[in-house]
Amino acid sequence: MALRESPVALNGTHISYIGHDCKDIPDFLGDTYGQFARRLDLSFNQLRSLAGLTMFTELEELVVDNNLLGNDLRLPGLPNLHTLTLNKNKLTDIEALLEHLADVTPSLEYLSLLGNEACPNQLVSLDKDEDDYQRYRYFVLHKLPNLKFLDTRKVTRTEAMEARVRGEFMKVVKPKSGTPPREAAFENHPLPYTPLPRGSRDAKNHKGVFAKCRYVYYGKHSEGNRFIQNDQL
Repeated sequence: MALRESPVALNGTHISYIGHDCKDIPDFLGDTYGQFARRLDLSFNQLRSLAGLTMFTELEELVVDNNLLGNDLRLPGLPNLHTLTLNKNKLTDIEALLEHLADVTPSLEYLSLLGNEACPNQLVSLDKDEDDYQRYRYFVLHKLPNLKFLDTRKVTRTEAMEARVRGEFMKVVKPKSGTPPREAAFENHPLPYTPLPRGSRDAKNHKGVFAKCRYVYYGKHSEGNRFIQNDQL
């Protein structure tokens, strides 16, 4: 069986540990490189937690693309971190993530969340469009006003101004999982009254029903005089 490659230290401060299928950050990374590492790339693993970053106190750049990080993601305090890429993970709750990042990464200037459900674009869902993505950008910039780059685009002055004015209203509220569709809700809880005769209520066996109407409308602006009353039939 081939041995896995050891992590590579570039210029003494850039550490890569890519494609090792690890579920947690190995202890030896922090013990060996944590005190002087400035850039850490942990892409293409199976990470579900970043608890092993506690030793990387001087970290400035963190790349954890293509992992399994979810809404329980927690980072230690990283006061010098200015670049964070979390592309293609399992993040869905954008507000919780941004509030956490605001607390633990005060120097953050570059953030990328592409490929997560929390980032609404066509990489994740074909029913999203540019308007959805722009609203997401306003909301992120409202929560993290120091960002200079978001995903692949530079933050413009106009965007920053719009985010300050209305970014807090741009949050996309998702329906709770398990909420039945509108049609299913009506089937499970039928309305107590329907004007349709019983024989026409079944949508699968619908038939037209003819009957005499006992009501006549005499509205001021109506054409009620054109209707034939029951006693005239």
